[in-house]
Amino acid sequence: MVLKVFFPQCCNLAASGLLVGRWIPQHDSAVVLAVIHYPFIPFQVKEYIRKMGKESRMDLSILGTWSLPQDGEEDKDNFQEGLSAIFDMQRWLQVSRRMGQKGFVCRLLGEEKEAKKSEEKGEEEDEEEKVIFIHYEQRKVMLSELHPIQNGVPESRDDSLSELRQVFHTVSNSGPLFFMDKYDDGPLKSTHWQSEGREGSIIVELLKQASIPLCALLRRLLAVWTWICTMRIFGLFPLPFLWSKLSSCVQLSYRTQHLKTLTDGTQAQFLRKANVFVSFLVDIGLGLFLASWLYRDRHISMLADKLLPAADHVAKELEELLQWLMGAPAGLKMNRALDEVLGRFFLYHIHMWISYLHLLSPFVESILWYGGLSACLGLTFALSLLSDMVALLTFHIYCFYVYGARLYCLKIYGLASLWRLFRGKKWNVLRQRVDSCSYDLDQLFIGTLLFTILLFLLPTTALYYLVFTLLRLVIVLFQGVIHLSVDFINSFPLYAMALRVCRPYRLAEGVRFRVLSEEPGTALHLLMEINPLKSGVVINTYRTPTYSCYPKDSWGALIKKLFVGELIYPWTHKSAKGHAAKAD
Repeated sequence: MVLKVFFPQCCNLAASGLLVGRWIPQHDSAVVLAVIHYPFIPFQVKEYIRKMGKESRMDLSILGTWSLPQDGEEDKDNFQEGLSAIFDMQRWLQVSRRMGQKGFVCRLLGEEKEAKKSEEKGEEEDEEEKVIFIHYEQRKVMLSELHPIQNGVPESRDDSLSELRQVFHTVSNSGPLFFMDKYDDGPLKSTHWQSEGREGSIIVELLKQASIPLCALLRRLLAVWTWICTMRIFGLFPLPFLWSKLSSCVQLSYRTQHLKTLTDGTQAQFLRKANVFVSFLVDIGLGLFLASWLYRDRHISMLADKLLPAADHVAKELEELLQWLMGAPAGLKMNRALDEVLGRFFLYHIHMWISYLHLLSPFVESILWYGGLSACLGLTFALSLLSDMVALLTFHIYCFYVYGARLYCLKIYGLASLWRLFRGKKWNVLRQRVDSCSYDLDQLFIGTLLFTILLFLLPTTALYYLVFTLLRLVIVLFQGVIHLSVDFINSFPLYAMALRVCRPYRLAEGVRFRVLSEEPGTALHLLMEINPLKSGVVINTYRTPTYSCYPKDSWGALIKKLFVGELIYPWTHKSAKGHAAKAD
């Protein structure tokens, strides 16, 4: 079998010493993590390896020796062979390199090989040909996460994993081994990816320490908020109904779940927490920017002054539309009696709505002023409140749509039922199917009369239904754009995408190998490079679960509902747990 030695590039020019790492016997591989330099005391090295293995929960050991003689130094092959007996290792690597030479020379010593050393003189050369050095950038492998990942959570790691995944697991879990560098005054000196000092990570460490009291404070505030939400008064009707229907209340509940995720003390799902935290900061920043614009240069007063005239203009346009429908719209001949009744009915609702808006006119500016404060909680709160305001201001259009849809649906189902009567059929409610049925003459006469009446009244009803359905779809489309914008801010993995752009090696899809050196008399040298995840895969993998706005029905089912007059709710709120509630 071929022995694969994963060697860090930062140790290519390290001074002579001991190779520290881990054997992977299932795949006949060795992962080199650091080089401990001469001189050292074997007892201190054993104690250090035992301590590092306990902290990292890895079976670390001394893999062998590393030799890079400097100018004026003698080769220490005999001394290095004796170290294998001191550390009592069954397999021992002797890796050496000459200055100015790219390739390494490797000897693998073991109990069986030592016994046959005198009998087979050519064994060492054969072993050199069976060793492959795979060089890797220790920092990138240390910080990267090898995918696939399910729902932002890495796969469980055990001995049954692939060789490559065990290599990544070994390097990433060996953090305690890299804390000792040349600036420490300890008895051992080593070379690894942090040997040049760790001053750059001091800010990160300070932020980690500061996050502990901050999370404790947020946990206390969330406990108080949860206690307030569970009060008995909030369970009285209609508060639960409003809480589930208003977009601003749904967004508040969603952000509460986000804060609970951030205050979780575990280190699991770090990227998910980072995405939530970054999206929360971006949301707050955009909200503060919007609030600063609203409360500057009397923009709220300007909006209040334009809101009521705009509502009056919409009401007048609806009145003109109804007057047009009550005449001969597009040259169509309508049923005058039904047309007059429907027109007067809808005009009465419009007059009621105009009176309601004029009663609210003194309070509009105050409502906008206090509503603008919601932007301090984030742009998503402001957009959700805007969606609720649009729903309230266009409630009369929704009522018109419901009236027209119910009347149209009643006639469609009535015509379908009477059409089955002509064919000698009926709908079996118990078996949910159409069965044969015999009718007498009186039933056929009454059915024919009703069918004729409904058929001649259908064009007038269908025209009103068509007009108000189009108006309703325009409003629903506007609210859908708002909901999709809120969902984008809530769920888009900003932190993961920033890593993909700035540090693509952090999200690894796999690796590729490139030949570095293939000199005669030395082992084969390969360079392991990390393949980053594609941007689409990053978004799909680390997208934060939200209540999201998704169509409840397919496009075919939606068109069918529009044709038969059933009420439609194209955008529905889906919680992270999968519970759905209608948007209106």
